[in-house]
Amino acid sequence: MSYECCLYHGKALASYGFPDHPFGIDRHDVFMDAAEKDGLLDRVAHGLPQVASVQQIEAFHTHDYVDKVKRLSATGQGLLDLGDTPAFKGVYEAAATVVGTVLQALSDIMSARYRRAFVPIAGLHHARREIASGFCVFNDCGVLIETLRRQYNMRKVAYVDIDAHHGDGVFYAFEDDPDLIFADLHEDGRFLYPGTGFAQETGRGKAKGTKLNIPMRMQANDADFLQAWEQVESHLHEHPIEFILFQCGADSMAGDPITDMVYSEQSHAYAAKRLRVLADQYTDGRLLAMGGGGYNRDNLARAWCAVLEQMA
Repeated sequence: MSYECCLYHGKALASYGFPDHPFGIDRHDVFMDAAEKDGLLDRVAHGLPQVASVQQIEAFHTHDYVDKVKRLSATGQGLLDLGDTPAFKGVYEAAATVVGTVLQALSDIMSARYRRAFVPIAGLHHARREIASGFCVFNDCGVLIETLRRQYNMRKVAYVDIDAHHGDGVFYAFEDDPDLIFADLHEDGRFLYPGTGFAQETGRGKAKGTKLNIPMRMQANDADFLQAWEQVESHLHEHPIEFILFQCGADSMAGDPITDMVYSEQSHAYAAKRLRVLADQYTDGRLLAMGGGGYNRDNLARAWCAVLEQMA
């Protein structure tokens, strides 16, 4: 049987998580159990985790930072940022697996093996080129964007993010890049980490107008999401795109322990469905989704299954 979508999962990918922390290693298996229960695993192909090389990671990150992660990974001591992202033994290998797995998904899409892909433990959108941030060690989203340009000569990349937190690591890395078409719906930065992503942040220089930030009110619901989503689609229609990246964080759902929004999984399903349609219209179907955040386990299971169902 041929499949249009591939799901990438496995023990090595599940190992990205922090001890005694909201971003724990159980998130992968909670989702996989739910996907199996919902009958989704029979509707997609299955891909294995891969480990990225240093050279692949350094498509986005600085050499000094990658070296620091390696050093702290060996001891499991210290912080990789200014307070939110602790080192643990093996953190380098775990983070390199996230990057390597999304790159494998990208390779499979670009070779037309599959049209779409979903990587649940991925979408680490806070990490900057030179430092970790917000539970994110390596920014796999940024690596994907750089790899699309360097390896596949695709410059016009769309990045769409519905995680409750602003994708600041992606936004500021490409703020002056007119070819990255950025659209991010997130809780208003006045109330939630990282305190960025205001509506007036639309890109710098030649990139002015290529970035769309939509700060959502606290307690924003599905109706608010649907209304805001119209701006996302208008934004994507205005710019030529060759590939769509989708960060579908589940922490924007009601009941997440560290955010204040009240979407249901229907918002995630709608976004995935519409991006699938846009990918078919503009990118020959090329759509890669990443699980992102989500710290209520039932929420992430429901949101990611809703996304996977639309992708399948």
